[in-house]
Amino acid sequence: MHRERKRVLVVDDNAEAANVLAELLQLDGHTVAIAYGGQQGIATAIEFRPDVAVLDLGMPAPDGFEMAATLRRHVSTNQVVLIAWSAWNDQATKEKARLSGFDLHVTKPAELPFILDAVAGTTRLIDSTTPIAHPAE
Repeated sequence: MHRERKRVLVVDDNAEAANVLAELLQLDGHTVAIAYGGQQGIATAIEFRPDVAVLDLGMPAPDGFEMAATLRRHVSTNQVVLIAWSAWNDQATKEKARLSGFDLHVTKPAELPFILDAVAGTTRLIDSTTPIAHPAE
């Protein structure tokens, strides 16, 4: 299956997880930048201008929720597709992610085809069963 190549930012304070995900995305043909924390992630997003950002939620401040809200407010990153990447899978977390500006919630560990589809834009759900509903739409 031919996928459109994307510019993808991966942000996770777990360097091994970030590096593995980045490598898999590169093997799928994407251009990837990596950041290992929220502050570095925000700066990298503004400079790199990704199409998609995969953000770990559970990082030290700023966490993924705060990062998403910041990226949504910045003119150069407000249109980035934001994917929450977390082991947290409860409805309250998914709702907080949606309200922070995320387009999709992917639970770790995710099956490779699902994360590749998410980055490619063929999966546009906040989770596997709930469509996205942003107030601005």
